[in-house]
Amino acid sequence: MAKKTLHDIDVKGKTVLMRVDFNVPIIDGSITDDNRVVQALPSIQYVVDQGAKLVLTSHLGRPKGSPDPEFSLEPVAQHLASLVDVPVHFAHDCIGEAAKEVISAAKEGEIVVLENVRFHAGETENDPHFAQQLAAHAQIFVNDAFGSSHRAHASVAGVTAYIEDSVSGFLLEKEITYLSDSVNDPKRPFVAILGGAKVSDKISVIQRLLTKVDTIIIGGGMAYTFLATKGYSVGNSLLEEDKIPMAKALMDQALKAGVNLMLPVDLVIADDFSNNANRKVVAADGILDNWESLDIGPETIALFSGAITQAKTVLWNGPMGVFEMPNFAVGTQSIAQALVTATEQGATTIIGGGDSASAIKQAGLSDQVSHVSTGGGASLEYLEGKELPGLSHLTDK
Repeated sequence: MAKKTLHDIDVKGKTVLMRVDFNVPIIDGSITDDNRVVQALPSIQYVVDQGAKLVLTSHLGRPKGSPDPEFSLEPVAQHLASLVDVPVHFAHDCIGEAAKEVISAAKEGEIVVLENVRFHAGETENDPHFAQQLAAHAQIFVNDAFGSSHRAHASVAGVTAYIEDSVSGFLLEKEITYLSDSVNDPKRPFVAILGGAKVSDKISVIQRLLTKVDTIIIGGGMAYTFLATKGYSVGNSLLEEDKIPMAKALMDQALKAGVNLMLPVDLVIADDFSNNANRKVVAADGILDNWESLDIGPETIALFSGAITQAKTVLWNGPMGVFEMPNFAVGTQSIAQALVTATEQGATTIIGGGDSASAIKQAGLSDQVSHVSTGGGASLEYLEGKELPGLSHLTDK
């Protein structure tokens, strides 16, 4: 990586400000999925083991630029304390005296978790004064929040203007390495699987991947816009009618590039958007009027799985159907299982965060693929070729 990482600097005896992504789901004060906290542990442990004082900053949820107890990071600080063997202190603000006092009282080798940065409007506005107040806490800045790195916020990008050594943590480095290697230097065959609701969300990704991949698989809600370009009726299924010309152009681009663009050949349709709706398996051109497709069918599962298990690099971003409903999760779970098989056969398999990460976790297969990204939006923007402020603002090697 062209940017400095934790391995390139000496943190001993310093105070380190680390941006982490502790935006975890909390219900009734309890964390229901601590994956993002666990993923940050290697960088956290390294810094405290080196004898630095570590100050952690993060956002949680979408408070409106003012304190909101519902989005306090205090439960996350308490949970972190159960995962490490050093004292963890919590500051009830991220700037001002409340933060300074707690940071001053903490010793080297200890951790301070600051309150939610989004309790201040200056965070999302990337306000220089707010960024400067955050930067004043430390001599070194580490960004390990890949999931927030596509945002030009104060705690992600703004602070780097006021701290000379701004480096990447191990998680950010790992994420960029996997995504960069998969797109720029893949082992072939390289298969990309794209799903989710809308073609419009993925147009730029598809355009870029069509210059990189051997096969692109289209599933989920976005597939129906592609099927409509073939003149198929899609009933009540998700359809972006204004994107049909774009879908046709992408299919033509794939043909010209020699990329195998695969669409569903059969579907599971329902007479209502409900887990208990009546269901039928039909051919891709057989969706009934007033019915909607909510999953891929068995022939499509076999077709897609065959391409995946023959691949050497697989990138997956977006589910194949409404996987939140058990009766329409079969396609998504089958694709997850095909990725596991590909991994066992030596392929590099990357799950691009977001709903795909949720789906593979739901299937209990997260630890059986090469990499599950912690950032859906950041992964997409990186794959589109966009600059990530949380990466570009770091110090060059």
